[in-house]
Amino acid sequence: MIALLQRVSEARVEIAGQVVGSIQQGLLVLLGIERDDHAGDVAKLAQRVAQYRLFSDADGKMNLSVHDIGGSVLVVSQFTLAADTNTGRRPSFSSAAAPAQAEPLYQQFVTALQQLGVGVATGEFGADMQVTLTNDGPVTFLLQSKGT
Repeated sequence: MIALLQRVSEARVEIAGQVVGSIQQGLLVLLGIERDDHAGDVAKLAQRVAQYRLFSDADGKMNLSVHDIGGSVLVVSQFTLAADTNTGRRPSFSSAAAPAQAEPLYQQFVTALQQLGVGVATGEFGADMQVTLTNDGPVTFLLQSKGT
């Protein structure tokens, strides 16, 4: 699993002009799911996202997590994160999980964050979405469940 974390002061997802998910201060998480991902990856990555320290403390150091600041997470599925871009001029999506495998893992990830006490909003899996955000910093990190 691949999670692109963006620290935001606000973010929202729209589908056909309707807001389906929005947050104020917190994280926008673009989530990519690969063919070899499984439930163990979900738990591990959700824990890291909830506890990853990328918000400033009183001394201006990145020592606080989204949970610590009482922020929320907006989770948006993004299969393009699983693309192989190492060769050629067109990405290959052969390592991306098929929707039948990816959607349950996406839902499990959302549930795992909620069970860790994090407020969660979502987009809609597989939909054509418009994502609007104000990246705070900018601060962006890429987390992966493999090797963590």
